[in-house]
Amino acid sequence: MGLKKSFLVLSVSCVLFALLLLGLVFAVCTSISSTFPAGGIEVLSDGTVIRLEAPTASQQKILSALGIFQIVSCIALPVGGLALSGVLYYHIKLKQPIAVLRNGITRIQNHDLDFIMPVRSGDELGQLCAAFDTMREELLKSNQELWRQMEERKRLNAAFSHDLRNPITVLKGTVKLLRQGTVDKQTIDRLESYTQRIEQYVEAMSSIQRLEQMPLRVSEYPYSLLRSELEDTAKLLAGTFRLSISAPEYGTASIDHAVFLTVAENLIGNAARFAKSEIIICLQQRENLLCLSVTDDGPGYPAELVQNGPRPFGKVSGDSAHFGMGLYSSQTLCLKHGGTLILTNRKEYGATAIASFQINRKP
Repeated sequence: MGLKKSFLVLSVSCVLFALLLLGLVFAVCTSISSTFPAGGIEVLSDGTVIRLEAPTASQQKILSALGIFQIVSCIALPVGGLALSGVLYYHIKLKQPIAVLRNGITRIQNHDLDFIMPVRSGDELGQLCAAFDTMREELLKSNQELWRQMEERKRLNAAFSHDLRNPITVLKGTVKLLRQGTVDKQTIDRLESYTQRIEQYVEAMSSIQRLEQMPLRVSEYPYSLLRSELEDTAKLLAGTFRLSISAPEYGTASIDHAVFLTVAENLIGNAARFAKSEIIICLQQRENLLCLSVTDDGPGYPAELVQNGPRPFGKVSGDSAHFGMGLYSSQTLCLKHGGTLILTNRKEYGATAIASFQINRKP
């Protein structure tokens, strides 16, 4: 029952109860008064006048007190009924939701978001508690996302610092050789190679930062368009392999087109690097997620990569030309789009990467 209706029902009920008590008070007072002599005279039918017994002084005081009590009851009982309705209304409808909201506010002020706001009624305050709990959940998700980004940034900085040590050490040694005048073509080539390597590191760091700051632009795209773009991308990046591409024939998906294509290019390009002869690409919808899986028949992902997930500057098989940023940036984009990136190895095929995107996500 809503707050207004509850207040009206309680008020009317308590006032009616007070009027019932008032009627009972009048009935009792009248019954008591009838036991005392009324006094005065009585005229009979033959004209005879009889003087009735008058109440004594003590009886007169009792009758006066009964009259005062009746007058006071006419004021006190209706007012008391309204006051009782207010007390009952507070305890029945307000006390518990207010306590729940106060407890929630206190816990949020103490940076504790790991709780659930109980919703015990469907009235306006119950809806307020539900809205407050929704706000708490969104705040918890935001804090978790900020924490995840901070941890990812820490790992990224740590990996960046670690991988820069060797190039810096080599550059320092090369500078010493230059100062000593013992320079040959190999030294110059080494200086150029490691300078380019540092430049690639810096560009990789900048690209990750741009991905995290890139806003989502979600629109409706038909599956037929996404399939044709996957086919074009696969022919361009893995045209020498046997390709198998599947996608829904009808329907649309609400996604960020640029994010989807970037992840698809990274996964297909990564599969083309390690595949032997075949690449399988599958696009399908699972509830509110759009899933893109890319499978190759190569040697599979390293066990550490499958277990811990992509890491920045995580080179695969000692390949110094790549820093593992393709899978890492794909994972960043999937998380940004409300999904995730899962890497697995299969017996019949080498490796499978499954990227998911939340398709009902608002921009």
